[in-house]
Amino acid sequence: MILSDTTLSYIETIKGFMDPEEGRALHDMALSVISDFPNALSVEIGSYCGKSTVYIGEAVRKQSGFLVSIDHHYGSEENQPGEEYFDPDLADAETGGMSSLHIFRQTIRGANLEDFVIPVVAPSRMASQVVAGDIGFLFIDGGHSMPAAHDDYRLWATRVVTGGILAIHDVFPNPEDGGRPPYEIYKLAMASGLFEEVKDVKSLRFLRRL
Repeated sequence: MILSDTTLSYIETIKGFMDPEEGRALHDMALSVISDFPNALSVEIGSYCGKSTVYIGEAVRKQSGFLVSIDHHYGSEENQPGEEYFDPDLADAETGGMSSLHIFRQTIRGANLEDFVIPVVAPSRMASQVVAGDIGFLFIDGGHSMPAAHDDYRLWATRVVTGGILAIHDVFPNPEDGGRPPYEIYKLAMASGLFEEVKDVKSLRFLRRL
């Protein structure tokens, strides 16, 4: 089932860094996995303003499931004031940093996904202590520091069921193209013997749990 023109037009208005080709691949893979594992969780680590959430959420909606979307909404290192990807629209006067939570909620409401997306407003490490159950589809696009990326992989990836999918965004083999932590956890997954790569779309990698 393809994404409607209305949905694609809406997604274009959402702040975020996901390429449309990557987003459509994310939706299609999630839809396939959710169909195969209807009783397993779909989990997103790192939602920012909700662009990827809508791609996955539309797949979840079609299967009458739920997406657990985890983000503290204070942004990654590169999203902070003075950094390359800081967005003044997300400035938080109270903290002096940024917050994407209000925009994320608007995004989910505008996509009519409030009945299908469960926001968990917490760091990935904390969320891993309270979100229980096997995972069929896991999308990692959280903090891009090495400690944050390692936490996301170490605490979540082994919970993917056999045959389920781990998707990792911003995987750049060439250091000149982007940061290293997502690539490093991709390499960890491939070296673990727990996953095999089944598809790549630009900087997005899909790995199946063995």
